[in-house]
Amino acid sequence: MKPSHSQPRSKREPGQDPRPQGAPGTGSLVLVATPIGNLGDITARAVEGLKSADVIACEDSRVTAKLLAAAGIEKPLLPYHDHNAEAMRPKLLARIAAGARVALVSDAGTPLISDPGYKLVQAAVAAGLPVTMLPGPSAPIMALALSGLPSDRFLFGGFLPAKSKARRDAIAEAARAPVTLIFFESAPRLLDSLQDLLAVLGDRKAAVARELTKLFEEVRRESLSALIAHYAQVGAPKGEIVIVVGPPAEERASAEDVDTLLRRALASMSVKDAAATVAAATGAPKRTVYARALELQEEK
Repeated sequence: MKPSHSQPRSKREPGQDPRPQGAPGTGSLVLVATPIGNLGDITARAVEGLKSADVIACEDSRVTAKLLAAAGIEKPLLPYHDHNAEAMRPKLLARIAAGARVALVSDAGTPLISDPGYKLVQAAVAAGLPVTMLPGPSAPIMALALSGLPSDRFLFGGFLPAKSKARRDAIAEAARAPVTLIFFESAPRLLDSLQDLLAVLGDRKAAVARELTKLFEEVRRESLSALIAHYAQVGAPKGEIVIVVGPPAEERASAEDVDTLLRRALASMSVKDAAATVAAATGAPKRTVYARALELQEEK
């Protein structure tokens, strides 16, 4: 039996100061997740965290200003993005060290996901400064949940490269992982990326999620080839896009599957690149695939 005089665990009440425990006035870095489209998704803790911040570091002050105005918050804003991060980081760390609470937000969603925030966290941790987080909306997780694809194991690949060769290399790198793949993409490059995904991965199940939490939210769940056919017909969609691709089939690819993938890859790639891509996607021996690629190339 536990002694009756044991102390109860302390609990944080809704709206309580989210600053890590410490001496009064202790500075801290607070990561605050913001809505990915629908302003109604901001959490009560996020609002309180922004209200109690001394300064808010953000990607685009115009975007964050709209969010703060909607929540009735007035706070100083400091830009922190890819182009000024090196110069701003020591200034933000100095403020925290001096006792200020710095809230970090991205334009939408969870900070550090495809933005330079992780370097600020890394530097704050290295300096022994308190870091905490107020969790909330995340586009990759929402897209994964809505895709209908396996969600127990997944890999988030961020934004795919703009150039096809680099994009296919990135896809091939992730191809063998027995997990669901998640990528960000822009609307103008969606069709090209879907075609490269098909060329490297084969015709897997996939989903295209766009405008999540917004008025025109849409999730299309089809095979990669069917998605390609759809967007080739209707054109590039509008809005922010997340591509979710299912894991590879458990069974190893048959010779017929390898030939199909090779023929598709050889239509736009060299023999060497096509063989490397198909070998990565199927797990077949590279030498065997390369030899077969040469045979198919000669048949043309």
